[in-house]
Amino acid sequence: MKVDIIAEIGTSHGGNIEKAKKLIDTAIESGADSVKFQWVYADEILHPDTGFVNLPGGKTRLYDRFKELEVPPEFFEECLRYVHEKGAKFVCSPFGIKSLHELWDLKPDAIKVASPELNHIPMLKELASLRKNSDIPVILSSGVSTLADIETALSILGRENITLLHCITSYPAPEEEYNLNVIPSLKAVFGIPCGVSDHSLDPVLVPSLTVAVGGTTIEKHITLSRATDGLDDPVALEGEQFALMVHCVRQCEACYRQYGEAAPEYIKKQLSSEYGERIERVLGNGVKTLAPAESANYGRTNRSLHFMRQMKAGEKICKEDIGVLRTEKILTPGLSPLFLDDVIGAVLAKDATNGEGVSWNHLLTK
Repeated sequence: MKVDIIAEIGTSHGGNIEKAKKLIDTAIESGADSVKFQWVYADEILHPDTGFVNLPGGKTRLYDRFKELEVPPEFFEECLRYVHEKGAKFVCSPFGIKSLHELWDLKPDAIKVASPELNHIPMLKELASLRKNSDIPVILSSGVSTLADIETALSILGRENITLLHCITSYPAPEEEYNLNVIPSLKAVFGIPCGVSDHSLDPVLVPSLTVAVGGTTIEKHITLSRATDGLDDPVALEGEQFALMVHCVRQCEACYRQYGEAAPEYIKKQLSSEYGERIERVLGNGVKTLAPAESANYGRTNRSLHFMRQMKAGEKICKEDIGVLRTEKILTPGLSPLFLDDVIGAVLAKDATNGEGVSWNHLLTK
């Protein structure tokens, strides 16, 4: 078996192309097969009034922080060229229709749908439409989601050339909540390759056990330094740690070549001297549920419907009045994007505040 190891640079480059290239170099020198970025437009992710986040530089409006991370398409074009020049694959996550189309035009090696966008129904439909003409591989992350959420996403995207990643949407994610036995469960239910998007801090435990349970893809954040101010830098691996992770994953792969079906038990035995009883807790019961660390994020980190302006009772809701956004910090979560078509064209039963989540109580019954 050969596991695809993805180094998630995300937005750690801070908009600096030279830093991006240093991160690419670090990722590939550490053994990554793929290098991944995030194509950020703040308006596709958050309402401006979503709240604040505490960063090393102080309390910052989260929307403004994402705004700072916007770069032109030429930035990613140069990153793709550089990644290919180094012999690796270029992967990127879009966060809305605009970034999806710009990314698609770049012809990446794969498109990653991040966990909070698993229920971005309009973006998934647009991606499915694009894939009718050119089947670029899709990696679908499933943090802060239910089995029904995953089934809905796959019913839109199909299952051809799709890889599903088990994930916990918490930063950092506790290793012992990872329930890695869900990977073979998801593979059996959906009939597609499965792996893990790992936000835990340990470079060895979750990745090695992912190989033991048959995971085929491992994604982990990488940074030049955990002390820098990137949004994900505190939970990322520095180059030396990432290289250790890659080494351990490749050793686990070698176990399959040497021991065949006995490899999973051999891997667990080798890990037991350092991790002991933690191994069984990390493996879990294999039932797909929200992890305790992410359960409070359900409905806030993933997408819901929000008003994009202040509106009065009696007004008819137009397409531009509604955003499919992450709720995040202080706003009220809205209806699922599944109900977007029901909301557009409806008449308001009461006033709505700019940024407020759309509820059924806002809508006049027909």
